[in-house]
Amino acid sequence: MVEPDVRDMRAGLPAHAIVVGTEALARPTRNSVGGWPFLNEDQEWPECFCGDRMALFFQFDIPPDLEPFGGDHLLVFHCRAHNDASDPQLTDGRLVPRYWDAPQPPYPGPFWSLLLQRHARLPVAESEPSLCALPLTLRPFVDHPNARGLGAQTFKVGGMPSWAQYPEFYRCACGADLVYLCQVPEGMEFAVHPGQPEQPYSIGADTYGLFLSNEVYLLACPAHCDPAAVWPVNQN
Repeated sequence: MVEPDVRDMRAGLPAHAIVVGTEALARPTRNSVGGWPFLNEDQEWPECFCGDRMALFFQFDIPPDLEPFGGDHLLVFHCRAHNDASDPQLTDGRLVPRYWDAPQPPYPGPFWSLLLQRHARLPVAESEPSLCALPLTLRPFVDHPNARGLGAQTFKVGGMPSWAQYPEFYRCACGADLVYLCQVPEGMEFAVHPGQPEQPYSIGADTYGLFLSNEVYLLACPAHCDPAAVWPVNQN
């Protein structure tokens, strides 16, 4: 992961707070919890290694001022039945080739899919059936570091991470250093429709969480070597 210039950190970095609305969505929108995924034409709805279709937790357009990902469309999918922490698999100092499909011991594959789509123009016909579809609003702010040099601990895109433990840096299999993109705060839960199966280790019976509801930091490949070249760091 590329570290921001120290001078930029002192002045703060551009970021956008992600605010979840309360009024249920009745039609597709590009910035949403749940809802209708906007996928590239050649991208199918991701499935978990268990064969179940993953739940769309959220999606949004990355603002153009947040390079090198400005204009991309981020989608975060996660299995309802498998809920665990991510485990980076490395070789020669890099994440393994196609790490987005690599085994996640003890599982034979990942239980999430993180996609940066560059040509996601139209929504799929069917909406996410499990999570309540709610709008997302992105509000720009300057992410100033605190006394420990950490960014705001909130749901956001851009800025700087508020590492709960120590900073983690990874190199993509293509050779590029992954760049911090987005953060989901610890304990954040996503409301589900009544009657949905309870997610293992979720905080509530009527909510789902990401990666055991750990703090999640998404690091992405600035070279865009693959739409799925995004790694989820989990800390608490």
